Amino acid sequence: MNFELEKAISILERTPIILYQYLNGLPLEWTNENEGPDTWSPYDIIGHLIHGEKTDWLVRTKIILSQIPDQSFEPFDRFAQFEKSKGKTLNQLIEEFIDLRSNNLQALKAMNITDDQLSLKGKHPELGTVTLSQTLAAWVVHDLGHISQISRVMAKQYKSEVGPWTEYLTIVHN
Repeated sequence: MNFELEKAISILERTPIILYQYLNGLPLEWTNENEGPDTWSPYDIIGHLIHGEKTDWLVRTKIILSQIPDQSFEPFDRFAQFEKSKGKTLNQLIEEFIDLRSNNLQALKAMNITDDQLSLKGKHPELGTVTLSQTLAAWVVHDLGHISQISRVMAKQYKSEVGPWTEYLTIVHN
């Protein structure tokens, strides 16, 4: 599928709703457990998504569109959520994510990005030159990846409980 902003927004709009419906009100055993050392729980993932809403996707979109001489992006702290989420409940994090995403999508739509602008470039600190369309497509895939990750982390909580069914349940093998 070729990138189209409207199609991308249709996914980005749904992510907060999906996560709210999926996680809100679940017992902590579902939302605070992870897959082992150096892995993230659903709680951690929501915190990570919040940090991205504040410092990543829309910020980088604005840098690309600004066409300032230095199109370099600031490095993204993939682990900032561990400090920034302290003392907050999962429900508070989900509500914050919903608000941030709503505001960011309003701002994105207000930019009235043209097809020509989608080929404008920025400079990622590790990946080098990236286009606006690649950046926005990555935002969508990033959401989908974390939705999948949340499902996998939660499924693994029952890995030993499914007995021989584990052979058919590929999600617990990833």
